[in-house]
This record gives sequence, structure tokens and C-alpha cells, in this order.
Amino acid sequence: MLDVRRLRILQHLAAYGTVAATADALHLTAPAVSQHLAALQKEAGTPVVEKHGRTLRLTAAGELLVAHTEVILAELAAAESGLAAMKGGRRGTVRISAFASAARTLVPPLFERLTGTGTGTGTGTGTGAARDLSLRLSVQEPDEALDELHKRSTDLALVHSYTVLPRSVPAAWEQTVLMEEPVLLALHPDQAGREGLTAGQPADLSRLAHVPWLTPGPETSCYEMIQRACGAAGFVPDIRASSSDFSVLTALAAADAGAVLVPRMALPDHTAPLSLHPLVRPVSRTVFTVSRAGTGKHPDLRAVLDLLHETATALDDRTAGRPR
Repeated sequence: MLDVRRLRILQHLAAYGTVAATADALHLTAPAVSQHLAALQKEAGTPVVEKHGRTLRLTAAGELLVAHTEVILAELAAAESGLAAMKGGRRGTVRISAFASAARTLVPPLFERLTGTGTGTGTGTGTGAARDLSLRLSVQEPDEALDELHKRSTDLALVHSYTVLPRSVPAAWEQTVLMEEPVLLALHPDQAGREGLTAGQPADLSRLAHVPWLTPGPETSCYEMIQRACGAAGFVPDIRASSSDFSVLTALAAADAGAVLVPRMALPDHTAPLSLHPLVRPVSRTVFTVSRAGTGKHPDLRAVLDLLHETATALDDRTAGRPR
């Protein structure tokens, strides 16, 4: 009989990569992890890990067990969610990992609602019903957030993908689309005038190869989005400034330092003196949540998902007047 606790340790080893990291994540000692793995190998009747230099890696049998363990843990999570829903209480903590612009625009209203400073909208998750629910936020790029979800270090990943840069998510995980937003070209009005563009007029990127460009850092998916969009237009952007903070990039564009492609949600509240333009060949960004299989119906997580959906809908309505 395979021990579920030991299968969970094997799953963590697959996610964290080392015995030391696995032990730290599970609040165990490294020798205890090694002992559990040795016992699991006896239960399985075949090696599940093997030495690879100074580290361990999964054997084919170990990978098979991890795949089945993911299903088992998902079923256990679903059972726990069902029991929590029957009890009807919300007294836990939901850990959220979100990319920067979502953390700036979508997450603060959650704190307002859950601390009782916001106003209810009829979902039952307002000031009274979810008062005991607390949030923990970490700001991370989507790939990092999904890695934290895989390691079970977060409960909900708030991520994005672009039409020119799809994002792969394990099929068993639960996804909820919050919104789809356009990527806009931001220029100083004088630069827009030099390019023959009036505010809101669709821009053809192929005519902007000569313009200096402002981009996020190369470690971000937004940087790759700009590279691909410009590449599809037939040129490699001449990057004059790089910052992973879109407020910095739009401030530079407002100083006539260059052009930037920016998702609508990442725009600062006040965009003057910027000239904003949709693209002739549209690029859009889909914002969505990801949670592990079986956890989406837990009342704590369900409350957060409902509030995120409300907030995203309200934000989409407020920004509908900007170029699409």
C-alpha cells in the first residue's frame, strides 16, 4: 500500500528539485525526507529516485507516481473544498501571486472589501460574510507565479497571456478568465503628429521601425510580446530605455523619449500628454486566474474569485472609453 504522505513528499521533490528545498517546504529535516523516500521505494518495489551528480532525480517510476499523485491531491483538495462549503465558514488565508499591474489595479479592492472598508455588491462576500478571510499577496511575473502554484506556495496565480505569446498551463488546473484587454501604442502627441497619427487612430507598427522604443526588462513576458509584435511588423525595435515598471515607460513616452506598447490595464490613471493608439494588427492580453485542481470550490478561494471577477468587470467598464 502506497502512503499518501510519502507520495506528497515525492511530488514536492519533483517541484522543488532538491531534498533540502523539499524538507524546508514541508517543515521536515532532510534526513526525514530521505527516509520517507527510501520507504516509498520499498512500497513501490522499484526505485523512484536516482542519484544524478549531487542531486536526486525521478526515475520513470517516480514520474509515473508523481502524475498519479497530482490526481490524488486534486481529489483530496476537492473533498476538503466540499467539506468547507458544507460548513459554510470563511476563516482562512488565501495566498495570491499576481503580476504588477494586476496587483496595482485588481487586488487592492479585494483588501478593501475583505477589511470592511469597501461596499458590497450583492455577492455575499462583502463586509460581513468574508470579514474573517485574509489575503497574502506576492508580486511576481506569471511564470514565477505558476511555479509557486506548482510548489503549493500560493493558492491563486493571477497571470496573463498575449495573442502573440500564449501561455501553457497544466490542463488539470482550474482557470478563470477575468478580462481581455488591448495592447496600445503610447506616444508623445508631437511624435504622433510627426507620424501622421491623431489620438485614437489605429497605428501600423511597420511604419514605426525608425522610432526609439521603450520596453520592459528582457526577463518579462511583456518584453517578449513587444519583440514579437515588432518582429511581425518587420523590424527589431531600437531600445533606448528599459524598465519593468510601465509607469516609468509611459512617463518617458510622455517626455517624447520614444514609443511603448502597453496593455490598457498597465496605463497610469492619468495619461496626458500621451497619444494612445490601437494597433492595425491588434495585440490583446488575456488576464486570468489559475488554481490547483480541486481547490476552486473552496469557499475562501471562491469568495476571492468572485470579487476578482467583479473588480475586473468594473475596471473594464471604467476604461471602455480608451482606445480598444
